[in-house]
Amino acid sequence: MPTGIPYIIVNDIAERFSFYGMRAILVIFMTQYLMTSDGVLAPLSEEDATSYFHLFVSTAYFLPIIGAILADAFFGKYRTIIFLSLVYCAGHLALFLDDTQVGLFLGLTLIAVGSGGIKPSVASNVGDQFGRSNQHLLSRAFSWYYLGINIGSSTSSLLTPWLLESYGPAIAFGVPGLFMLAATVTFWAGRHEFVHIPPAGKSYLKDITGPEGRRVAKRLLVIYVLFAAFWSLFDQQGSTWVLQAENMDRNVFGYELLSAQIQAVNPFLILVLIPVFTYVIYPFMGRFFEVTSSRKMCMGMFLAATPFLVTAWAEAQIQAGMTPHISWQLFAYLLLTTAEVMLVITCMEFSYTQAPKRMKSFVMSLFYLSISAGNLFTAAVNQLIQNPDGTSKLEGAMYHLFFAGFMGTAALLFTIYMLYYKHEYIIQDESNPDNESDLSVQPQPGTV
Repeated sequence: MPTGIPYIIVNDIAERFSFYGMRAILVIFMTQYLMTSDGVLAPLSEEDATSYFHLFVSTAYFLPIIGAILADAFFGKYRTIIFLSLVYCAGHLALFLDDTQVGLFLGLTLIAVGSGGIKPSVASNVGDQFGRSNQHLLSRAFSWYYLGINIGSSTSSLLTPWLLESYGPAIAFGVPGLFMLAATVTFWAGRHEFVHIPPAGKSYLKDITGPEGRRVAKRLLVIYVLFAAFWSLFDQQGSTWVLQAENMDRNVFGYELLSAQIQAVNPFLILVLIPVFTYVIYPFMGRFFEVTSSRKMCMGMFLAATPFLVTAWAEAQIQAGMTPHISWQLFAYLLLTTAEVMLVITCMEFSYTQAPKRMKSFVMSLFYLSISAGNLFTAAVNQLIQNPDGTSKLEGAMYHLFFAGFMGTAALLFTIYMLYYKHEYIIQDESNPDNESDLSVQPQPGTV
């Protein structure tokens, strides 16, 4: 395994702790703790908080396309990551210092710029450490990278809601800020261990807007547009699922969980399910059919529609005046996380291998753009369904059934498209990493 990978993984754990820790308490902060400059409590409505939450996530995952261009064309991945990590830290500092709408807006803006800008460079930097001699370890490295994401997010999703409840917003936002500072220092410490792919200069802009760039975008954008449906559901675990948990029986083994802590189930399940799928489920499936990336993603897309059927049932019980137990939502998390394992890890590696060598960060930014589009869709839906009298056009269970149907439709279209998609396999050549002629490309049929 390349010597730079441990630095990337540790950086990833700390950075994801900072992002998901802040994100875990965002809706609760906006609906229960937000203040005016005069020190008066001024919380947002649940609908507005949900919309703003998804607008923030959408912005954070739109900006990777800017970060990719800065990294690949002008500054290189390392310098881009270091500079924008400092911007990221400044965003956490703003949330730590100011609990008003001004501090909220400034902090979230800086965090969106910083986190969004580094995402494609960090993800593609994993793949850049590999060449032809060790390409067989690429899948394992991406699995470790994704495990790092979930180690950070699982611990912070449990800790920061407790910090908010016990010590208030300043400490709850401050601790993730310290982790982001640690992430930046860790990445700096590994600067001599990384394979550095030099920026391509202005010719890069011609590449991504030229025939090859348009060819890649045309092939992959259809996948990412349909993939956006998954993110429109997935990220609601930080908004509508938190609000639903507020109205459920959260007593587990005598301990009442905070509604924002339930999100930690997702990353903890990831830690369990990744090795289970890698060493048990995928090999078992392989006895009966070839387990291709296309097949894994298609199965994951259909599975992703089922969690919202479960939350729809739970919402119907709430509307009927019952107190459904949180175990129903935990079952929904299990279904959602299983879909995530089959979809997201597979699509990250898939995206890297489908990208021309000089466009790795750019293609990863298109992958993140699907997250932005999904969250933007959710934010728009939550605005459009509001009636002037305060009621909703999608009341109770109908809201969840709408998203389940939306996901099922996207899964069907995704499967049809992948039937005709022709795969390529493009990796870096470690002996001459900036020479485009050394591409390793192996066309493969798109088997679903």
